[in-house]
Amino acid sequence: MKKSKFSIVVMLSALLLAPISWAAETRPDTLVKETAQEVLTIIKQDKEIQSGNKAKILNLVKSKILPHFNFTRMTRLAMGKNWRKASPQQKKELEKEFRTLLVRTYYKALAVYSDHTIKVSPLKNVAGKTDTTVKTEIIQSHGQPVSIDYSMEKINSAWKVYDITVAGISLVINYRGSFNSKIRSGGVEGLLKALNKKNRMLKDKDKEKEKSAVLTIKFKTT
Repeated sequence: MKKSKFSIVVMLSALLLAPISWAAETRPDTLVKETAQEVLTIIKQDKEIQSGNKAKILNLVKSKILPHFNFTRMTRLAMGKNWRKASPQQKKELEKEFRTLLVRTYYKALAVYSDHTIKVSPLKNVAGKTDTTVKTEIIQSHGQPVSIDYSMEKINSAWKVYDITVAGISLVINYRGSFNSKIRSGGVEGLLKALNKKNRMLKDKDKEKEKSAVLTIKFKTT
């Protein structure tokens, strides 16, 4: 389950600029551009998010971003051929754990986007299409632009993200390697246990940081 720190931050932070407001007959590239700016505006205006308010960040992620991802397809793609080995119940649990892992991995990065902008490349023709890729670049105040491509599918007039490619690296394929490794050593159940353990570890880490912050505040006020 280990990945480089840079890959984790860049890959998953890409999710933060994903579409959050969908309307029928609206071009996916237009949606990406408009809603990414909306997310950035919220971050810029909310000092609590910038300072790391966990509750507000999670609320923003869960209510504005996650509903517009196809986590079932993302999990299936990350599992690859091993998806067939999972029972219906295991598939549900895998999707739940994978979703939780993504949320807990990237939600804290929201506050760092106040000085970033997004450049969206217009799509030439999407009429009649149900699957497309929206190409974007994240323009940073310092450093080189980061290319981010959104693989999107149209389901019942709504476009949803099922993969993200950052600097040529696919999110689902990046996870597929670690998933396959866990399945080879412990089967699908072994992967589930590893994901659950990782999520519990991240949860406990959050609690420890919150406790430390409270103690610091109390110490300063005494």
